[in-house]
Amino acid sequence: MGLAHAKIVLTNPKLPKLRPLMVDALADTGAVYLCIPAHVAAQLQLEELQKKEVKTADGKNHLCPYVGPVQIGFDNRACFVGAMVLGDEVLLGAIPMEDMDLVVLPQKRSVAVNPLNPNFAAASAK
Repeated sequence: MGLAHAKIVLTNPKLPKLRPLMVDALADTGAVYLCIPAHVAAQLQLEELQKKEVKTADGKNHLCPYVGPVQIGFDNRACFVGAMVLGDEVLLGAIPMEDMDLVVLPQKRSVAVNPLNPNFAAASAK
């Protein structure tokens, strides 16, 4: 399939006067969380809520800061999540993609709003 990327906007909803960050995120449907590098967490002045143990693709366990809240914006969608401070690039995992009802387009190697629900995010609550 190759790598899919998405331009997303990250903000700290606790500090609305702080400038939002537009970043290029690697969309990974095999990952669960939003992962951000330490410099992004610092720029957004995100508070560490706790530590979480995370297993990465190489099979290694890491104890990572879990920060938040973070607001993610993509096209006409937004959601609120916590983020793992890990790695050197922003990784958009399944939880925020599901929350915003986004789909990965493998042939275009991009992320898009679900074409079945173009005006608002749909979800199953049962």
